[in-house]
Amino acid sequence: MAARPALVLTPRRAEARAVSGGAPGLEAIVTGLGPERSRRSAINLAARCQGAPAVAVAGVCRAGGPAVCPGDVVVATEVRGPLGPVPVPAAPLVAAALARAGLRVHQGPLLSLGVESAARTDVDPDPEGAGALAVDNETAWLVEAAAARPLAVVQVVVDEADDRAGDTGSATTLPGGLRTYRALRRTARELAAWAAAVAPRTVLMAEPRSFCAGVERAIEVVERALDRYGPPVYVRRQIIHNRHVVADLESRGAVFVDEVDEAPIGARLVFSAHGVSPAVEAEAERRDQTVIDATCPLVAKVHREVRRFAARDYSVVLVGHPDHDEVEGTMGELADIRLVSTPEEAATVDLPDPDRAAYVTQTTLALDDVAEVVDVLRERFPALVGPAADDVCYATQNRQDAVRAIAADCDVLLVAGSQNSSNSNRLVEVAERAGCTAHLVDDEGDIDLAWLTGAATVGVTAGASAPPWVVDRLVAALRGLGSVDIRTRTVTAETVRFSLPEAVR
Repeated sequence: MAARPALVLTPRRAEARAVSGGAPGLEAIVTGLGPERSRRSAINLAARCQGAPAVAVAGVCRAGGPAVCPGDVVVATEVRGPLGPVPVPAAPLVAAALARAGLRVHQGPLLSLGVESAARTDVDPDPEGAGALAVDNETAWLVEAAAARPLAVVQVVVDEADDRAGDTGSATTLPGGLRTYRALRRTARELAAWAAAVAPRTVLMAEPRSFCAGVERAIEVVERALDRYGPPVYVRRQIIHNRHVVADLESRGAVFVDEVDEAPIGARLVFSAHGVSPAVEAEAERRDQTVIDATCPLVAKVHREVRRFAARDYSVVLVGHPDHDEVEGTMGELADIRLVSTPEEAATVDLPDPDRAAYVTQTTLALDDVAEVVDVLRERFPALVGPAADDVCYATQNRQDAVRAIAADCDVLLVAGSQNSSNSNRLVEVAERAGCTAHLVDDEGDIDLAWLTGAATVGVTAGASAPPWVVDRLVAALRGLGSVDIRTRTVTAETVRFSLPEAVR
């Protein structure tokens, strides 16, 4: 027996035609205009909706505030009305898909009013001051038909329109006419993509994941500096490589600069977790800036190793990625340090004294990558010496081990982390080496629904610079695609803590 199609509930026939024209695989049902017709339709359709894999409500709405313009699409995160609020956890996934399709999209609450026309201009769009982005006259009743089914709510904002509700026979009688019809038709394809991804699934959580001790310390340094000294507190480069963390600290008064000369003379300046070169330290001192050093202690360890090897007349090779903040700082410790990123580069690196060769590594690399490069270096320089303990930090290693522990059992892995996060990118590579398709996402808005279609088990982890709440939001969005069975696989418990700099203790 063929699977039942997802249902799309639309108040007008023209809306149903727009949906069917944009995505013939969806079943569009006309429910009628106004709260009373919507209430009756929800009762009559309840059993039918229970037999469908997913239910969506689509149509037109009024703007609830000045930020929402005619032709925009509102994806409801919550539907508010006389029956109480109904959350819509699929909203971020649907909104992201619509934005990628080129539509101007807003996410937020939708308010349904108990009056006969949501286009009436004498009705307060948000009488209770609830901050609704959009207002209509049907959705709060229609969503009741979905009950516990996966739900999506998509509305196109109409022009300041006359809503000729009595004539629903053609597209041009929609408020806003053809413009609204075309926008609604474009949304249908993405609703179909959402419906195709709907399924019960297992979510396999890797542990450890998210913040490490060095990241927590760096963020706390900035937070305490702001609390103790007040804004502005200047920070050289991103304190950690995560856009959400940076945006949050900016909202509290942190000012991020690329170089110390962009901060005022005498300013209070925080060095990021990635460390800085001696030249940067000297420039901050010359500018009489009060420095608070948030360098991760494990990064500081690599700097000390470079200085120690140099003092013993070793030629030093740094295994790392060019243009990374941590590598830039480490390279600044020694004028003739060599940087290699791949086994091919290691095979050609030239050292002045092959018998006195040493290596250090960036802390956020994949262990397998380091091993491949170091093997080539050892073959070329048999006397090669390295750090007493691995430079790849414990947190990087633990998160990679946790990914290896779940990769074979996942159809796809979502890695929370920003694009410029080295350790997060390495988690993607580790998963792919293990044969698991993996994607790096800043948050749930980066998820492509196509990744989840047919995926019965989704792995979730986060780089050491990604906030735990991002993981929570990923899982919440997955619940918008059906029931989830969450399982956690732990490879080790982390108990490391680093003390804070004296200036903020």
